[in-house]
Amino acid sequence: MIELPEIQAAALVVERFVRPTPHIFSYTLSQLLDRQVHLKPENLQRTGSFKLRGACNRMMALTPEEKKGGVVAASAGNHAQGVALAAQLLQVHATVVMPEETPLVKVERTRFLGAEVILQGASFDESLAIARREEARRGLTFIHGYDDERIIAGQGTVGLEILKDLPECDMVIVPVGGGGLVAGIALAMKSMRPRVRVVGVQAAGCPSAAKALEAGRPVLVEHPRTIADGIRVGQVGALPFAIIRRWVDDVVLVDDEEISRAIVVLMEKSKLVVEAAGAVGVAALLSGKIRPEAPVVSVVLSGGNIDTNFFVRMLERGLTHEGRLVLLRVGIVDKPGQLAKVLAELATLGGNVLDVKHYRAGWQLPLEGTELEILVETRDPDHGRQMVSRLRGAGYEVRMTGRDET
Repeated sequence: MIELPEIQAAALVVERFVRPTPHIFSYTLSQLLDRQVHLKPENLQRTGSFKLRGACNRMMALTPEEKKGGVVAASAGNHAQGVALAAQLLQVHATVVMPEETPLVKVERTRFLGAEVILQGASFDESLAIARREEARRGLTFIHGYDDERIIAGQGTVGLEILKDLPECDMVIVPVGGGGLVAGIALAMKSMRPRVRVVGVQAAGCPSAAKALEAGRPVLVEHPRTIADGIRVGQVGALPFAIIRRWVDDVVLVDDEEISRAIVVLMEKSKLVVEAAGAVGVAALLSGKIRPEAPVVSVVLSGGNIDTNFFVRMLERGLTHEGRLVLLRVGIVDKPGQLAKVLAELATLGGNVLDVKHYRAGWQLPLEGTELEILVETRDPDHGRQMVSRLRGAGYEVRMTGRDET
């Protein structure tokens, strides 16, 4: 079991490579929860996540022989980039095995940093097994993403920064995948401020730490599914679990809809681009899964490496959940000028039409009719309901798809 001195020593090692990330006061969350809520944006870290901290601390301990032989790692993206950059800085060859579903931005960034990328495995756990085989076959040194004392100590430097910048912090909320980050933060902060409450957050589709706490040991979650690829780890590490069991107060779960909403809120209100895994803490607050009694809260945003196309889809999904994007299905008579009339009704209410599809054929449509599919941007859910009411008042058959289906 590592102790506080190892984390303090790691801080001296990694300060050469990482930038201390600031604390950002969240006016939106603070007003919503009537608490002081601060964001710890590790998405602004070099390589876009906290993972560089642990990777540098681990790889600075390599022997000359290990450096010469090269290293290998398995990662869904963020650890890959941390290892790749640390290897580049130390002039060590790095091989990284990444799951086949890894977002392209993470794959390309890892290659850009000089690592050899092997894109194999349907999940992180499969990629991990492949990396272990490469370790044995090629005589490489394996750099674990979370189940390693030096990795955990490096990630724990986030906790030291939180207490330095926010010494009055009473609660910290941390994303949980393999467990290295929450273990390091909990150990660092609880050692220095025992009454601070540490809460981990996982995706409901991959509750590996929650299941481990129930079972009293790490257990495998088979076929994990969640948009939060950065924490889609089927089994929490043995070393992190020992620390989590002792130091972490609670682990809660959030679903993908709650995560997508958090991504939108962070972008729109805090002007921060955060990946799904990094947004789970904010998702837990917005959904009420965590109701902090503590007056001062820090939420760790663990990363911001999100694929651009995926980000756009998440924004659309989040806006739909908020009732600010609605899809109207309007039945009309198949005569000239009907589309213009429907759009005129929507314009009267200030609806911003983003897309229109006109279906003129289909067995479900009446012989004399057709259907419009109209994507509309609204101010709020009530605005969408007003549009439905107006169109129905004008004699149209209308169905609305959005947060509140009518």
